[in-house]
Amino acid sequence: MTNLCTTLSSSCSNTSPFIFSVQPLKLYNATRKKHRSRNFMLKMCSSIPQNATVVGCGSLSVDFLATVAAYPKPDDKIRTTTLKVQGGGNAGNALTCLARLGLNTRIISKIADDSQGRGILDELRADGVDTSFLVVSEEGTSPFTYIIVDNETKTRTCIHTPGYPPMIPQDLSESSLVSALDGASIAYFDGRLYETALVVAHEAARKNIPILIDAERPREGLDDLLKLADYVVCSAKFPKAWTEASTVPQALVSILLRLPNVKFVTVTLGKDGCLMLERSVNGTSKCPSVEDVDVDNLLKSLELRKDKSASIPTCISSSVAKLKAEGIGTVTGKLYIGTAESIPPSELIDTTGAGDAFIGAVIYGRCQVQRSRSSKWSSIRCTLCIIYSVDFLALSQYKRRDVFIGIFK
Repeated sequence: MTNLCTTLSSSCSNTSPFIFSVQPLKLYNATRKKHRSRNFMLKMCSSIPQNATVVGCGSLSVDFLATVAAYPKPDDKIRTTTLKVQGGGNAGNALTCLARLGLNTRIISKIADDSQGRGILDELRADGVDTSFLVVSEEGTSPFTYIIVDNETKTRTCIHTPGYPPMIPQDLSESSLVSALDGASIAYFDGRLYETALVVAHEAARKNIPILIDAERPREGLDDLLKLADYVVCSAKFPKAWTEASTVPQALVSILLRLPNVKFVTVTLGKDGCLMLERSVNGTSKCPSVEDVDVDNLLKSLELRKDKSASIPTCISSSVAKLKAEGIGTVTGKLYIGTAESIPPSELIDTTGAGDAFIGAVIYGRCQVQRSRSSKWSSIRCTLCIIYSVDFLALSQYKRRDVFIGIFK
């Protein structure tokens, strides 16, 4: 999606106000700038999953992204180097990513009939996201987020203000709910709007629609959503925070034990890529001789197999094993490491929304598996969801982060 507006501040004098340009920017041309490492073969899945429809329920917002030279100390007064106002929200970002990858997308959320809400609506429609099930309140305010982008560390700090009035289940009629889920390939929830999300999730489960949950951090109602999940994608901090396990691998084992319906759980690790634990569908019935392995030791052994000189992302997987977590329990499955390309700081913009883009790529890959009629995620050999927060291709999010997503086979 295009920017709602762009603000230029670097050329302003100390007394000059910010100058807003309200003309939407055009999308970058994919050939405008070549990334230094695009010399490796990128293969999108052989074809776009035909008729795949993703229904997402969650947050939309307007993001005010203030880039600063370095994060301010308490009581500091500093100036931005740039200020951008763009569409945001986890669900909005992920669904726009999927729409740009060619899938049908529908969003269930709520905004107000104010200038910010209308801007959000216009951007979603421009990218082909179906907004038929978006509730628009005649009064109130749309959600917005202040984001401080630290140019020194390439990190971001988000300060969110929810919209008002909040979305409630009664905002979504039964007929709209049925229509929204009609023909859906997968339902995605970012953990917000939990009362409405639970209603949608229960209906999706009743219809045997696979459910993916974005577990960014512990929130009200998230535990109830997770009980309905088929797939979980976590932020780096969530697994240990939710399970109180001492290590991430142990936490992943705990998650699969606590959520018996979950087929895989993935944790994003920023520049270090991702880690995924996949449950073995057949348990030990077809592999009675699988060995018992400490999951922490297994991760260490997989880490040793990394090729640090490799210029492309890789997938490293274990064989099926009984993965033990001390004091927690055992799960039969496979552990995967997905590495990420090392990108020079000079090529980074910031990481805003990169996790949402990652989820978009995971959902895209899952729809491709469904299309191939395969029963296992791992049947797509070494499937990687690679996220590059680089100024390369306006493919993901409805932000101008220009995140590039690759599904590798």
